[in-house]
Amino acid sequence: MSKQTLNMNDSLYQYLQVTGVRESKVLHALRDETNRHEMARMQIAPEQGQFLTLLTKLTGARKAIEVGTFTGYSSICIAEGLPKDGKLICCDVSEEWTSIARRYWCLAGLTDRIDLRLAPAMETLNKLLDEGHARTFDFAFIDADKTNYDNYYEACLRLLRPGGLIAVDNVLWDGKVADPTERDDDTCAIRALNEKLMRDKRIDYSMVPIADGVSLARKK
Repeated sequence: MSKQTLNMNDSLYQYLQVTGVRESKVLHALRDETNRHEMARMQIAPEQGQFLTLLTKLTGARKAIEVGTFTGYSSICIAEGLPKDGKLICCDVSEEWTSIARRYWCLAGLTDRIDLRLAPAMETLNKLLDEGHARTFDFAFIDADKTNYDNYYEACLRLLRPGGLIAVDNVLWDGKVADPTERDDDTCAIRALNEKLMRDKRIDYSMVPIADGVSLARKK
């Protein structure tokens, strides 16, 4: 029917929200609160959150890690996809933003499944590796500072079991990755990781044009 992905105009996006997204009252309230802050653009789209929940369930994940938590929308979506005895480790450095996340984790009844580590993400990832957690995680979501994306990817790949899945956010970066005149550090870092994932024989790979782009990397 179509040889390429549809352009999402406002009316089609509204149709998607009405007929394609099941957003809970807690997530809707969190999205509304986050939208009142100047950094609201850091929050994922609701359709992407639903996609993360589905991915978590499809992979049968019991143990997951999130690099970059912000106000907690994506962590709720991932945790909801885990079984009751599942565990999500969240890596972030902001007490301000994650204090909002904590409130909504409680409202969603997910505090038992979520373990927040307030520290630079690479410290947390390296500590997990040092503690013997390599090849034990089922799912990872990377959505943090872009210049460290490659470091996060490599660490998460080591933490993942064979068959585990990494989802990397913002890989289309508002279209900047396709513009060679865009040479800022964040754009270059994302562009470099995109090219690396395309060549990486350690994974099965697909770049999905949902929201700001999500790359899926399944560890072989």
